[in-house]
Amino acid sequence: MEVKTIAVIGAGTMGRGIAYASVLAGYHTVLEDISETRLEQATGWIRKALDEGVSRGKVEPVNRDAAMKDLATASKIEDAIRDAELIIEAVPEEMEMKLELFTIFDKFAKANAIFASNTSSLSITEISDVTVYRERCIGMHFFNPVPKMKLIELVKTPLTSEETVATCREVGRRMGKEVVVVRDSPGFITSRVSALISNEAFAILETGIASAEDIDQALKLGLNHPMGPLELVDLVGLDVCLNVLEYLHQMLGEKYRPNLLLQRYVKEGRLGCKTGRGVYDYPKHKSSLEI
Repeated sequence: MEVKTIAVIGAGTMGRGIAYASVLAGYHTVLEDISETRLEQATGWIRKALDEGVSRGKVEPVNRDAAMKDLATASKIEDAIRDAELIIEAVPEEMEMKLELFTIFDKFAKANAIFASNTSSLSITEISDVTVYRERCIGMHFFNPVPKMKLIELVKTPLTSEETVATCREVGRRMGKEVVVVRDSPGFITSRVSALISNEAFAILETGIASAEDIDQALKLGLNHPMGPLELVDLVGLDVCLNVLEYLHQMLGEKYRPNLLLQRYVKEGRLGCKTGRGVYDYPKHKSSLEI
C-alpha cells in the first residue's frame, strides 16, 4: 500500500520527533495533540531542527521549506486521522490510553489505514485486540532523539499481515532508518536489553562502586555505546524507564525488579532532562546525543 499521509498522535518528545522524520521524508504529516500549547511548541521545535539541519549542511533549504509545507496540526483525533494511510500513536506508556486510541482509529480511520503504536514495551497484540482489522496493527518503536537514532523496531503480532510489515518497512526506509522485525513480546529487543543495563548501572551507582560519570564513560569507551546508560535514562526520562522496568518485572520476573535508587529519584521528581535534574543536573550536563 502506498502511504501519502501520516498522522502522528501526541506532540510530546517522541511525537514531534516522528513528525519531523515524516515531513523530511516527504509525507504529508498531521500532528495531533489536545494541547494547543504543546502543538505550538512541537511545531517550533520541528522548524528549529530543520533550520539547524540546513546550517549543518544536512538538509537542503528547499527540502526544509517543503517539509514545513507538509506539516499540519490538529486538536481532534478524528480530524488528524481522516485522510491518513498510516496512523502512529506516540502517547505515554499507559495501556488504557492506547486501547482508547486504537478504538477511535478503528471507528474513524479510512479504509485500509495502518494503526501503529510507538510503545517501547507494551503488548501490540493486546492493543490491537480492540480493533476489527487486527492484520493492520503493528508496533513502530522509534528511538529518542528520533532525528539522530537510526533504528525502528517493527513489532508484529501473529495476525499482522506481511503487507502491513512491508509498508511500514518502506516508510522507515524513506525516513532514513534501519528496520528490524520482531515478534510481539514484552520489551521486544531493545527495551528488554537496555532495561537490564540501566538497572545494573543504577545498582553500581547506588553501592558507590563508581560515579555516574565513570559508569557512563566506561560503557561509552569500553563497550562502544554512543552514550552512557545513565545519560540515556536522563534523556528518556527516569519515570519512563521505571514504568518499563515495572512492566517487564511483572511479565518476565525478578531480574527486572527496579533498582531502589531509581525508584527514589522518581519519587523525588528527578525525572531527567525534562525536569532539569535526574542522575545529572541540566543544562550543566551535555548529552552526547544532543541535536
